[in-house]
Amino acid sequence: MDLPTYEPPAEPDRTPRYRPAVEPPTTVADCRADYDAAKAIRDRIDKQQRNP
Repeated sequence: MDLPTYEPPAEPDRTPRYRPAVEPPTTVADCRADYDAAKAIRDRIDKQQRNP
């Protein structure tokens, strides 16, 4: 009698990667540029919170 064979799922790739969304900026200038780039997003959030 042949037994069914079980193929386990492939292991996910757990290699550490740079994640810019959670890594802090390296300089004050980088931080300021990130903050300035997000002005439109902050304005949109403020507008949405003002409208009930």
